[in-house]
Amino acid sequence: MPLVTPLSADHDSETKELANFFNETLGFCPNSVLTMQHRPAISKAFINLNKAVMANEGRVTSALKRMIAWVSSNATGCRYCQAHAIRAAERYGAEQEQLDNIWEYKTHTAFSEAERVALDFSLAASMVPNMVDEKIKVALYKFWNEGEVVEMLGVISLFGYLNRWNDSMGTSIEKGAVESGNKYLGKYGWEKGKHL
Repeated sequence: MPLVTPLSADHDSETKELANFFNETLGFCPNSVLTMQHRPAISKAFINLNKAVMANEGRVTSALKRMIAWVSSNATGCRYCQAHAIRAAERYGAEQEQLDNIWEYKTHTAFSEAERVALDFSLAASMVPNMVDEKIKVALYKFWNEGEVVEMLGVISLFGYLNRWNDSMGTSIEKGAVESGNKYLGKYGWEKGKHL
């Protein structure tokens, strides 16, 4: 049972309008946002930050951003965000072979060296204590520029917030997210956990 009950999607009209963004991303408004509506300033600020972070600015594609989110969520153990990130990666054009082999991104041929470096950065930045070091920096700048690194860290940081929010809340997971979690992550033991 969630720590706080999500409110109706109609609770706050401004949040509802902003949350249309998630209908494209996920196909539904996440229960996390519906819970944030208990303080509408939080739900609105979160949606606007999410939109800014996930905007496609160039070479860090929408699909790669969602795979970065998955690696970050996997590192922290948030099953809710793992399922959401893999669902969004699918909806934003990640290759089928990447979706099927996300757990093996370090070695699987579906991932380019630039993608591997981005995903390694996500893993290192999501660890506690933080593992970003000079080696990660050198690898990043072989493939990515400063603006792109900012985009990636924006995703990692956004999901740091979401991982803590959803795991602490025990946010109820939506049917669509469960379907994607089972489809792409289930063979590696993914389950809903506390997110009933």
